[in-house]
Amino acid sequence: MRRLWAIFLVLVGLGVIGFLLMRGAERPPVAGEKAGETKDTALVKRLLREGLSSREFQFPEVVEAVSGKRVIPLREAKAGPRVLELLKAVLPKLLEEMNRESSPLQGLRRINEGSRFFEDGLLRGLNEMEGLRCEIPRTRGGKEQRVGYPDLKITDQATGEIFYLDPKLMEAGSVGSSLRTFYFEPKDETLKITDDAVHLLVGIEHDGVDGRWKFQGWRVVDLSGLSVRLKAEFQASNRELYHEGAAVIQGGAVKERDE
Repeated sequence: MRRLWAIFLVLVGLGVIGFLLMRGAERPPVAGEKAGETKDTALVKRLLREGLSSREFQFPEVVEAVSGKRVIPLREAKAGPRVLELLKAVLPKLLEEMNRESSPLQGLRRINEGSRFFEDGLLRGLNEMEGLRCEIPRTRGGKEQRVGYPDLKITDQATGEIFYLDPKLMEAGSVGSSLRTFYFEPKDETLKITDDAVHLLVGIEHDGVDGRWKFQGWRVVDLSGLSVRLKAEFQASNRELYHEGAAVIQGGAVKERDE
């Protein structure tokens, strides 16, 4: 019995030694990696080989991949014609309101700051339409969130169909511009696409006169036919850039951290 116990202890000891040796051994490179190359380096190289920035993706496929929800073409929605008619009733009144001297938009130096007022106006105006409910979309985590796509969620109460609506402000005559103006950043808990839905964008045109904005027209687009591109970039915040000890030289009254 003692002899068997001794043999058992020897085997356990050899196993522990083998495990430690294996842990200390260098990880062999996988396909596409060079010896000594980190996982992050290999991943960056693979992403660059994909040429993601030059590829186009269908927006409905992107939405389904990240949310599991379908982008329904407008023509397939029973309530589609009705929702468009109600938008045609609300938008001219909203433009008239925003063009008044008393509008909160007048005096703004940056037109991007005005999107929120159009969101609020559409929210109010569509909720005044019989048979519709308009609200700020909730995230997967159940939180009402203003930031991020889409800005508004419309429910047709007769059919239960969902319409996401995203207002965008643009300068008149810029429809042919290649400047990026539509952004969709897929995240997990903060993702606001939680239903199969029609996705609409309303482009609202202004004259470009800073601080004296005049809104001249609008157009509604069905995003089921939209192609998008992925902009791959590496980012860092001020906290990550200027953390304590990062500066190699500095001068003046520099605060190390926010109050």
